[in-house]
Amino acid sequence: MTLHPVTVEFSPDSTPSLVSPTIMPSSLTGTPLKLGVLASGNGSNFEAVAQAIEAGKLNAQIQVLIYNNPEAKAAARAVNRGIPTVLLNHRDFQHREDLDQQIVQTLQQYEVEWVIMAGWMRLVTQVLIDAFPDQIINIHPSLLPSFRGVRAVEQALAVGVKITGCTVHLVCLEMDSGAILLQAAVPVLADDTPETLHARIQIQEHRILPPAITLAAQRTRGRPDAI
Repeated sequence: MTLHPVTVEFSPDSTPSLVSPTIMPSSLTGTPLKLGVLASGNGSNFEAVAQAIEAGKLNAQIQVLIYNNPEAKAAARAVNRGIPTVLLNHRDFQHREDLDQQIVQTLQQYEVEWVIMAGWMRLVTQVLIDAFPDQIINIHPSLLPSFRGVRAVEQALAVGVKITGCTVHLVCLEMDSGAILLQAAVPVLADDTPETLHARIQIQEHRILPPAITLAAQRTRGRPDAI
């Protein structure tokens, strides 16, 4: 996907967003997608996906939530919705590949087709990528390829950019480098803190993650080897 430069003006008292591509994907027909969600923290993006499903905006069902942090609030969100949860504490595994192997086994046990990383704070290995080629989606709080990795919001504020945002992309072995599905731009205001900027970015994350899942699935279902 090629994204072309766009000039956007923001008034000081407004926080509009620019989503690219500007045309959102149409509804996905056929059998609902079987999703497995990976989360490490609050789970607001998990909630956004679940709400989109309930509202009929995403033709999918969440098979399981896997979380690696025992304190992750995402687990309670899943339990409240009757969605199975599995704790795989990364501290219990000697190697990243061992963790990913257990993740793969769990996802396969729940017949997952698409893996959604919704605030998953662990680097993936080839073990997970090979099990779900081109079917792992991540949401990142920057306009990639800028500000990869952790503390992306703080990175943006540190260098003084005027526009940042969020990106939904396919996952590859190199961190935050897979093919981009959707992006949303968010203005950086003069008095922004990491907390205020991140809160506005999250609004757009919740907006673009569900349609990005649909977009990815539409492309995959058109392939001869599609699920």
